Amino acid sequence: MAVWALGINHTTAPLDLRGRFAFAVDQIAPTLHALRGALTRHPEVALISTCNRTEIYCACEQPQLQHTMDWLAKSGGVSSDLLQAHAYTLTDGLAARHAFRVASGLDSMVLGEPQILGQIKDAVRAAEAAGSLGTTLSQLFQRSFAVAKEVRTSTEIGAHSISMAAAAVRLASQLFENLNEVKVLFVGAGEMIDLCATHFAAKNPKAMVIANRTLARGEELACKFGAEVMRLSDMPDRLHEFDAVISCTASTLPLIGLGAVERALKKRRRRPMFMVDLAVPRDIEIEVKELEDVYLYTVDDLAGVVQTAQASRQAAVAQAEAIVDAGVQNFLHWLEQRSTVPLIQALNAQADEWRAAEIARARKLLLKGEDIDTVLEALSKGITQKMLHGAMAELRAGDSIARERASAAVQHFFLRKER
Repeated sequence: MAVWALGINHTTAPLDLRGRFAFAVDQIAPTLHALRGALTRHPEVALISTCNRTEIYCACEQPQLQHTMDWLAKSGGVSSDLLQAHAYTLTDGLAARHAFRVASGLDSMVLGEPQILGQIKDAVRAAEAAGSLGTTLSQLFQRSFAVAKEVRTSTEIGAHSISMAAAAVRLASQLFENLNEVKVLFVGAGEMIDLCATHFAAKNPKAMVIANRTLARGEELACKFGAEVMRLSDMPDRLHEFDAVISCTASTLPLIGLGAVERALKKRRRRPMFMVDLAVPRDIEIEVKELEDVYLYTVDDLAGVVQTAQASRQAAVAQAEAIVDAGVQNFLHWLEQRSTVPLIQALNAQADEWRAAEIARARKLLLKGEDIDTVLEALSKGITQKMLHGAMAELRAGDSIARERASAAVQHFFLRKER
């Protein structure tokens, strides 16, 4: 069984290219079905899509890396050559190592961050629901979860990590003297916005407002922080009220355009606005960054901030990598054992066939009134003769080399003494 992975992430591809391959939750199942249909033999497939990475994991008898690359490029509307220039492809042990490192937070923008593990678990559940996750990928991911747990409990890799949400608050604190006087608008109501709102709420801002397409979800999050909720459609007219705007939605098109921000700045009489766009694809048009009184940061811009706390954790990386290495070796050993499964199944089927034939013969003899001890004796001899027939035939073969091989095999399988 071959395992392969194809992906792009924050270190290999620019934000706008990553945005072309960002799949919303409701797109996962149809995407998995489409990919399986495009490849031969319908391989096992799983898809991980976050703001920092899009990765496809597959398992089948033979790897189909180029076909997977071509399909993904087509789905994103780019050429295979362009995607290949920014993508990484991994097979078998390297694919397993990558999955284990990602789950453990070793491949994240924020070293040791725990959020990615939950995202992978969501991806696995989505693949299970779509019927695209088989035995091999299930083992791969379950083992990645076990490795991630060991890394987090046995090392200090996650200590003092600065999340994207905390980084946003740190940047805001550098711009505004007192966050108590700041009005913050959160666009979206997903997990990342929840994290950001939690960090900002700790600074007691003057006001917090949640703008979301679905009011019910927005109200649920707003109640958690004592915030106000508003419709997305009201945002352009109220944008000028806010000193800080944090956006992270699953929209495929920007929600905050250059014109809306220019009008807001005019109403604010050039008072600065702090904006963080954590969405992939972008929620805020990139041209906004050129405005003189706007401080706009994307997920890639935050990289420098989150790197500052990583030096203290580098000592734990070697220990974490050793745990990953052990996990990879165990997975590869399991994968090798899987190759003998068809042979084991065939051997069991043959043994069951012999057993059934001898039992049927024994029942006929009993019905004829044969002595039970005689029947049992015939039953045992019949089974053993069938099982040993192949070995005996090889031992009597005319080829001396074949006889030597058969002799060694017979001694190994039948004449071993119990220790």
